[in-house]
This record gives sequence, C-alpha cells and structure tokens, in this order.
Amino acid sequence: MIEVNNLVKQYGDHVAVDHLSFKVEKGQIYGFLGPNGAGKSTTMNIMTGYLSATSGEVIINGYNIFEEPEQAKKCIGYLPEMPPLYMDMTPLEYLKFVAELKKIPKKDQMQMIADVMKLVKITEYGNRLIRNLSKGYKQRVGLAQAILGYPEVIILDEPTVGLDPKQIIEIRDLIKELSKKHTVILSSHIMQEISAVCDYIMIIAHGKLVASDTPENLSKLMLGSNEIELVIRGEEALVKEILLKNSEITNLAVHHGVEEGCVLVEIKTPSEIDIREKIFYQMCEAKCPILMMKSANLSLEDIFLELTADQASAPSLTEEKESNHDSDL
Repeated sequence: MIEVNNLVKQYGDHVAVDHLSFKVEKGQIYGFLGPNGAGKSTTMNIMTGYLSATSGEVIINGYNIFEEPEQAKKCIGYLPEMPPLYMDMTPLEYLKFVAELKKIPKKDQMQMIADVMKLVKITEYGNRLIRNLSKGYKQRVGLAQAILGYPEVIILDEPTVGLDPKQIIEIRDLIKELSKKHTVILSSHIMQEISAVCDYIMIIAHGKLVASDTPENLSKLMLGSNEIELVIRGEEALVKEILLKNSEITNLAVHHGVEEGCVLVEIKTPSEIDIREKIFYQMCEAKCPILMMKSANLSLEDIFLELTADQASAPSLTEEKESNHDSDL
C-alpha cells in the first residue's frame, strides 16, 4: 500500500530524515512512534505531499507522491494534529467544501457526507458552527474530512490529543472500525493508545527506523527470549521435576506461591520456542492444575525508552523546523 524508499530530508546541514525505508501493508493499523525531534512529523508530511524531500521516494498505492501527486493524494486521508477547520462554517458546509476539493462527483457528495457524518457521530451537529463545538467534536469533524472520499490510507497525527477519557475511547473504537476498510497510520505519544489499537509498530529516532514489528515480537526481540510466569497447584519438588524434563527451558526458577499448596514458576526459552501447550499437558497428566499462565513481556514504554535512549529529550533543530513548516502550511 505504501513504500518509503531511502527517504532523506535535510534542513541546511541538519538531517531530519536519514535514508528512511519501510513498507505499509493493506488492512493494518500502524503505530508511528518517535521522540520529539525524531523526524516523525516531517516523514508524515512528506508522505502526504505537504513537504518535498531532499531525496528518496514515496509510493502510495503504486503512485509516486512526487511525480504523480494528484493520483497519490487521492489515496490518502490526513488528519494533522491541529485539524484544518474553518470555524465560521458548519460541519455540513465544511464537508461540502472538502468534497469539492477532493473532486468527489456532485451526485455522490451528499450521500457520502451523510454516511461519513454518521460514522463519526456528528450528524446531529451538522448545522452548528464548528467554533461552538467541543474539542472532541471538532476532532470528529477533522476525522470526517480525512475519511471523505474513502481513501485507501488514513494518516492520523495525535488524533486523541486534548480529549477526555470517554472521547479517547470513542476515537480509538472509531479507528478500529476504520481499519476494516482502510489502512491506518497512527502517530501518538500515548503508549497505551498504540498498544491498544495498533497491529504493527514503527519506531523512529534521529530520522532512522530503529524498530518495526508487532508489539509481541518487539518484546521478544528486546528480551532475547520467551519468558513465562505460572502459578501451579502442587508440590514444589514434583513441579520442578516435571519442568526439568524439558530441554527447551534455558532458565527455571521455582518459588513458594502466594497461595498455600501453590508454587510460582518463572521460565525462559529461546524466543522462537513456545512451550506453553506442552507444559499445560504435562501438568494435566501430573494432576497439578495451572492457576495462572502469562507471558512476561516488556511494555511498549520499556521498548521505546531503550531504543530511543540516546535521543535528546529537549526539542531539537529538527522539531523547531517541523513546527515552522507546519505553521506555514
């Protein structure tokens, strides 16, 4: 659906995006993460045609964004962090204006606008001035303009910033709904949001891609192994004897459990080996019921901090220039 190949963006002597390459497959929700100044917003603005690149290419559904911008942009719906709204319009007037800009056939415009407003749940606010809407409903209007025309790819930059908890849950549910028919790229500083919504995660630092995988695989790669915690009802010696028969286990620790007659077990295996089912049947045969079994994965926050540890926390030259370009747009 999207191919970014060897993308470079320089501001003078400073490299904001440094030979960045990745692919985005159809029908997935991608989380795009990076510290302030990492080049994340610059990359998204290049992908959507808002900025040019120093070198490299971006292919959207087969179209080069630099050589065939009109065809490529038809495949993209974009919601910037600050939605591009006209406060003196109503949502209905604004979406009619957007439909004209997107060259949606006039015969299809009103039905499509009605469907999109229903999808983002703003139908009853269609004739109210946008400036009189709450932050959450302004965000929904911004989402509606991104969805209008049903582009194959929807790119959302911090879509839940400034929303209350109820609104955040509603927007997350809407993003999941959109993924049934669209490919979604989501940028956010809220790790729980990325964990809750995204199928795949890309982490960028210093303009380079430092990680790209599912949340589960990233955790395994960072740990270098599978780690499992179990609570098993049974005698400690028996449980240990059974587990030691498994050559796949590289590290085993057995402790007294929090409940009487139970033991707490910590197991490590190579990252490519999943031993859970085998242990389940072994303990069933020994009549030692497993009361709890869970993978001891690193949190996304831990992974993010480790991969971007050397990225300066203070806003960099890159971030300042990104902000300047965003405001110019």
